[in-house]
Amino acid sequence: MRYISTRGQAPALSFEEVVLTGMASDGGLYVPDEIPTLSHDDLAAMAGLSYAEIAFRVMQPYVNGEIDDATFRGIVEEAYATFSHDAVVPLNQLDANHFLLELFHGPTLAFKDVALQLLGRILDHFLQKRGERAVIMGATSGDTGSAAIEGCRHCDNLDIFILHPHQRVSEVQRRQMTTVLADNVFNVAIEGNFDDAQAMVKASFADQSFLNGTRLVAVNSINWARIMAQIVYYVASAVALGAPHRAVSFCVPSANFGNVFAGYMAKRMGLPVKQFIIATNANDILHRTLADNDFSKQELVATLAPSMDIVVSSNFERLLFEAYERDGAAVKALLERFQSEPSALAEAPLARLRESFASHSVDDATILEVIREAHHRTQEILDPHTATGYRAAEQERADAATPVITLATAHPAKFAEAVVKAGFPGVPLPPHMDDLLEREERYTVLPAELSAVQQFVAENRR
Repeated sequence: MRYISTRGQAPALSFEEVVLTGMASDGGLYVPDEIPTLSHDDLAAMAGLSYAEIAFRVMQPYVNGEIDDATFRGIVEEAYATFSHDAVVPLNQLDANHFLLELFHGPTLAFKDVALQLLGRILDHFLQKRGERAVIMGATSGDTGSAAIEGCRHCDNLDIFILHPHQRVSEVQRRQMTTVLADNVFNVAIEGNFDDAQAMVKASFADQSFLNGTRLVAVNSINWARIMAQIVYYVASAVALGAPHRAVSFCVPSANFGNVFAGYMAKRMGLPVKQFIIATNANDILHRTLADNDFSKQELVATLAPSMDIVVSSNFERLLFEAYERDGAAVKALLERFQSEPSALAEAPLARLRESFASHSVDDATILEVIREAHHRTQEILDPHTATGYRAAEQERADAATPVITLATAHPAKFAEAVVKAGFPGVPLPPHMDDLLEREERYTVLPAELSAVQQFVAENRR
C-alpha cells in the first residue's frame, strides 16, 4: 500500500514515510491509494474480541508490514493498557436504540487519546529504528494538545511543542497541557485563535528551514495514523451492536472532521453504516456546506464547546477528495477559491456527500438545554460537545429502527464551566487528576507571529 496526496502533486509514500511526514509537500493530506476491505466474515469474527485485538486487525493492512506483526501488536496493547476502562471505549445505552460511545477513558479524558497513545509509540518506534530525533509541532483547540503531550512525553526521540489559543481553552484543558513539566514538552499560548495557531503550524511544515535539518512531525489529525486509529472504534462499537448482521448509524460532534472521516473510512472498508450525522456548534461550516452548499469562511464564534471552535476543517479535504472521485486538481482549485471568496461544491460531489451524511447545528443556549434534558432522561451529564451530538442524533436520525451511536468526545469534568451554567454543581475530576488545579504550570505566551513561534521552537528543541 502507498499513500497519495489529496492534491495529486506530491510523491506517493510508504506508511512509515507518511507517519513521519504529516502534510504532503503540495499542501494536501495523505490517504491510502487503495482502501482495504473487511468482509462480512472478517467483521463477524470480531464479535467478543478485545479492543486491542480488533484494533490490530483493522489497522494491520494500513501498516502494510512496515512494523512486524508481533511488534505492532505489542504497541497496540501497550497503548490501550493506558485506558481506565477494560472495554477502552464502552457503549452506554441512552434509550431503546440510542447509544453513547464513551471515548473519554484515556489519560486526558478525551477521544484524542485513542489515537495519540498509539501514534506516540509508532513515532518513537520509527525514529529509534532510523536513529533520528524529531520535533512535534501542533495546534490545539483544547483536547489534541494534552492528548499529544501524554502520548509523547515518555518518547526518547521527540520534543513536542503545542500551540493553544491564549485564554480560549477551558482551565482543565490548559492545565492538562501546562502542568506536564517533562524536559521534552513545551506549551505555547498564542495571542490569537485556533485558526491562527493552525496556520502557523501549516506554514512551518511548508518551510522547515528554521529547524536546520531536524525533522518536523505532525500529531494533529493531518497525520494519517490518527485517522487510522480512529477507524477502530467505529468497527468495535458497530460489531458490539450486531454488525455486520445489521447496519448502524453514527452521530459525531465535528470540527476538524478527522473523527467523522475515520467513520467514513470504516464504511468504505465494509462496515454497514446507514447514516453519519455531523453535529456542529455555531461554527457551522460543515452543516452549511451539506445543508445549503455554503462552503465559505465566517468569523469564528467563541462557544461553550471550545474544541469545536474552528473555521477551517482541515480533514474535510480528505472527504472532498473522495466526493470529487479522487480528482486532486479539482480539490486543489476548490480549496484555493475557498481561501479568498465564498465557494460552493459542484453538484455531483455534493450529491455524493448527501447520500451518507446529514448535519445539524446548535447554539450555546441549546447546548445548555440539552445537558439538562439528557440528564433528566438518562441521568447522564454530557460535556458540551457531546451535547451537540445528542441533539443532532435526536433530530436527524433516518429512522428509529437503526441503532444510532453518538460519540461522547470528552468527559464532562473537562468542561465544568458549561455544566455549571446548565444548572449543575459541577463534575469531579477522576482520582488521577483530582489535584490538577493545584499543580505547577509552565507555558510561554507569544504573539500570533510565525517568526516568534519558529524562533522559540528552534531555540528550545533539545
